[in-house]
Amino acid sequence: MTMITTKDGVKLHVEEAGEGTPILFIHEFGGNHASWEPQLRYFSRRHRCISYAARGYPPSDVPDSVEAYSQAIAADDAVAVLDALKIDRAHIVGLSMGGFCTVHFGLRTPERALSLTVAGAGYGCEKEFEEYFRGVSREVADSFEKQGAKEFSRIYALGASRVQFQNKDPRGWQEFADRLATHSDRGAANTMRGVQARRPSFYDLEDGLKKMMVPTLVIVGDEDDHCLQPGIFLKKTIPACGLSVFPKTGHTLNLEEPAAFNALLAEFIAQVEAGRWLPRDPRALPGQIMRTK
Repeated sequence: MTMITTKDGVKLHVEEAGEGTPILFIHEFGGNHASWEPQLRYFSRRHRCISYAARGYPPSDVPDSVEAYSQAIAADDAVAVLDALKIDRAHIVGLSMGGFCTVHFGLRTPERALSLTVAGAGYGCEKEFEEYFRGVSREVADSFEKQGAKEFSRIYALGASRVQFQNKDPRGWQEFADRLATHSDRGAANTMRGVQARRPSFYDLEDGLKKMMVPTLVIVGDEDDHCLQPGIFLKKTIPACGLSVFPKTGHTLNLEEPAAFNALLAEFIAQVEAGRWLPRDPRALPGQIMRTK
């Protein structure tokens, strides 16, 4: 465990396990650095695994101003972690809010990424729900601020894409809910207002995504409705992108289906390191149904 300092002076709590090619894990809004424990235990057998608590998530610093939180700052914080640990390049793995951070990491600093794994990311991207998402994000921020995480977590943990986890693994879901209850009230509110409510839709990043050549894996649960179409968009837009859809699965992918998640991620990293995760074959024309000539 260590504390690193970002370029604007914010201290971030970082944990490491294992040796080998580095993997940086970036957590979701509803979790924290401990949300990646099943992955750190599995991948640290042959990788140097790093997780960290984002700004606003104790024991990392919780800046008071919402202006200290943004999507760009979040991506820069991930780079700051690698810099502090003297890691030149790493496999970057993110869930939900961390998945958005992973995409922006690839867009802003592709030379630092061996690969990108974008899991459960897409909330707010669909244009027909974009303004609704921004409004409900501000409403969630108000709830964390007024009710506090201990009280509001009971509602947030039972979202439409969280109940799948509860049904499959009540003990695992309870650990997730208990962790959510320990969030900083101010940190959660500022993260919602500064990062979630302001971040751009993937669809607005199309030009940059088409040029991003980093090997990418997108993972979505088939009952995580507002991530499905954005996941397909990423698959069709990023040149070296693969898409996996987990059946009967919600948002908390890495905890809800840890064995499937770990196996898929391990195979992806192995293919990347073998130089075999390539851009789509130009002969695989999206508009062709059957070849006739």
